[in-house]
Amino acid sequence: MTKVADVIVIGGGMAGISAAAQISKDASVIVLEAEQSIGYHASGRTAAIFIRNYGNETLRALNALSEPFFKEPEGVSESSLLTPRGQLMFAHEDHLDDLNNYLEGAAGMEVLSPSEAGELVPVLKTDLIVKAAYEKRAQDIDVDRMLQGYQRLLKSRGGQVVLSGQVSGMSYDTGAWTLKTATDTYQAPIAVNAAGAWVDDIARLADVQPVGARPLRRSAAILPRPDIDGFDKWPLFVSASESFYAKPEAGTLMVSPADEDPVEPHDAWADDMILAEGLHRFEEATTIEVTRLEHSWAGLRTFVADRTPVVGFAPDAEGFFWLAGQGGYGIQTAPALSSLTADLITHQNMDKYKTIMPALSPKRLIS
Repeated sequence: MTKVADVIVIGGGMAGISAAAQISKDASVIVLEAEQSIGYHASGRTAAIFIRNYGNETLRALNALSEPFFKEPEGVSESSLLTPRGQLMFAHEDHLDDLNNYLEGAAGMEVLSPSEAGELVPVLKTDLIVKAAYEKRAQDIDVDRMLQGYQRLLKSRGGQVVLSGQVSGMSYDTGAWTLKTATDTYQAPIAVNAAGAWVDDIARLADVQPVGARPLRRSAAILPRPDIDGFDKWPLFVSASESFYAKPEAGTLMVSPADEDPVEPHDAWADDMILAEGLHRFEEATTIEVTRLEHSWAGLRTFVADRTPVVGFAPDAEGFFWLAGQGGYGIQTAPALSSLTADLITHQNMDKYKTIMPALSPKRLIS
């Protein structure tokens, strides 16, 4: 028997679940997730932090639209999803221009001396630092509480989440999309492609032109807790060249080489050589010697060419909606993008998005 809804969302990561929760206020929704749990890939492998100045102009606008939700996540959580962290960006001589470029157009950042940077993160080799900047408002995001809260909201509004529901076929006929999985068939006038690293694969199944989405691997390692007073209050600290970043994480120290290696969509794992190179850069910039890893992991950050999300109906296919290319910004932009997706699908509240819609539209990528 075919299961019918107003909207089928493909992908149960943060993008798909949050969008489905918002859409379900006004329409019936089914989410098809290929894995055995939601948030299995990128959404479940992020140590996310809300950084208002992170990303290009369009992303910063989305960050601003998302911030009120994080502070008061009505319907998702009874308390803020944010906790104080801060972000410290520092530059060695060769990468001073990188820091200055980041500061252009940034808001709420304080320029610090090398010694002031060392007061915030005592393990930094301050003799190598020529300039630093601090964003006090950067805050940790409780990703799991956010994801589970959106799922509860979705289900409370009658929405469904189907696990192990990998889409194996798609076709459009007489005003509706038909989607097939290994066990069932689903039908809806609108299909939302929120499949993360697999968005172009889904487009090809549907005979829709891909948008050129590229999955890039991002690795991270967990180091033992440094025996230093005040460690838990350190900010996230990142080199201006983005050769690595690090931050306290649940009583340990998370370090990432900030790698972006193009890969095929898959269940990602850390590359030992890439991780070793990134940890070496970390050692060169700090007084910490890496002697042991507690564990490591990797996730996929998916971008299109201009590194801006793709949101909107496909120009070459009726009822096919793109929610893709969030890259490393997917968690902190999810509140804004989920609301935008719901409003586009239900034709509501469009005025507040009109200045950023051209930069998000899939039309810019479809010839």
